[in-house]
Amino acid sequence: MAKISDKLLDAAQRHTAKLQLQLSWLRAEHAAVPDAYRQRKEAELRKFLQNANKKLLAPAFLACDKEQYAACQMAEQLAKYDIKAALPYRALNHKTAKAIFKAIHSGEDWTPALEAMEPKWARLQGKRAAHIQKLEAKKQAFLSKHTATDTAAYDALKAKLTEEYEALSDRLDARYAQAVAQKQQAIENKMDRIGRKIAAARAKHPSQYALDEDVVLSIRGLKMYFGGLKAVDDLTFDVKKGEIFGLIGPNGAGKTTVFNCITQFYKPTDGQLLFRTRDDGVIRLTDYPVHDIVSKGILRTFQNLEVVKEVSVLDNMLIAATRQYTSSLVTQMFHLPTLGREERMIRAKADRVLKYMDLSAYRDRLCWGLPYGVLKRVEIARALMCDPQLVILDEPAAGLNESETRDLAELIRRIRTDFDCTVLLVEHDMSLVMNVCDHICAISFGKMLACGTADQIKASKEVQEAYLGTEGT
Repeated sequence: MAKISDKLLDAAQRHTAKLQLQLSWLRAEHAAVPDAYRQRKEAELRKFLQNANKKLLAPAFLACDKEQYAACQMAEQLAKYDIKAALPYRALNHKTAKAIFKAIHSGEDWTPALEAMEPKWARLQGKRAAHIQKLEAKKQAFLSKHTATDTAAYDALKAKLTEEYEALSDRLDARYAQAVAQKQQAIENKMDRIGRKIAAARAKHPSQYALDEDVVLSIRGLKMYFGGLKAVDDLTFDVKKGEIFGLIGPNGAGKTTVFNCITQFYKPTDGQLLFRTRDDGVIRLTDYPVHDIVSKGILRTFQNLEVVKEVSVLDNMLIAATRQYTSSLVTQMFHLPTLGREERMIRAKADRVLKYMDLSAYRDRLCWGLPYGVLKRVEIARALMCDPQLVILDEPAAGLNESETRDLAELIRRIRTDFDCTVLLVEHDMSLVMNVCDHICAISFGKMLACGTADQIKASKEVQEAYLGTEGT
């Protein structure tokens, strides 16, 4: 009976996970609706402007200063002539230099060689002067033919088209505002239905684990042994929802090992790791393989950069979203419309995250050769692609200068607020930790030294001795 019960529970968990994935897709689609309609509006306005510019061509010509217009035309044609004449000038220049160096090399006077080239230079310059005279004649003929200047027709048409443009913009705003509201309401209704299904599944198969309502991650008695080495030894702390939680300690204290246990890169020797998902379900992280942790809402960056440098910044973002695809093998084989829809949504989401991280200028550039600070932001942006509930940052300020570190502190605060997530931070830069963290846990040799606010950590004698240093040492 126990085995049957476990199988039923696993099936219920898989069904709930599928519903959660559908819910995340709907959230992404809901967020993308305004941008989609904004792009439609901009396309219609661009089309109107193209037609308006065509209508303005004739009256704009009548209204322009003919002298200035003719001068611009003459300058443009002369520039084209100079481009064509550049090669003969270059060839003659090369021939002249060669003749001079030959004379110098033989010990002769190079003046005759230069004088021999002067007729050729004069011929090229004469051709240019003749072309200028031809252009001047064309200019005078144009000015004698087009003498009238009429600005009234241009001003009237421009005013009319401007009024039509503003009226069209207002109509599109009203139409698309209503369309956005209807589309988002339809998506919200779907989200409500899926949310009720998830709640019903939770009620039918309640979680056997419990967490306080304000806690997103609970670590109890965590141990990670490597043979006789106790990297983490009976560590316990809670991370509350919506806070920035810092984990500090000297080198070798076990900070990254704790991260690896949370993300299941390591399976802990002992202890319990409970996590609250976005749909308010509580799971035990050790029940899941490492490749499923992302889908549960836990994303991380690494101490050493792990971006794929051989591809573009955008491709790195798309790689991060691989687990968000729900299309079946058949859908992908035949490239059915569902797959195209998912790809468009993911690309739109990637563009939004890149814009948020101020990385749009690097969108199509290879990561190879980009500045270190940019690659750090790319790695954080990649983590944000998956709608994280918990973002784990492993020494994000490593290698950054003072100015970049200040910007990073502000960015971490904005991410916490704008993405409605919790941040777990490991960092050696104590000014950054003390500045941004709501609570801090200090460890040494895998054991907890102190846990509390920044002021409490500063006042801890154990932390001063193990990490910050004591007075006189």
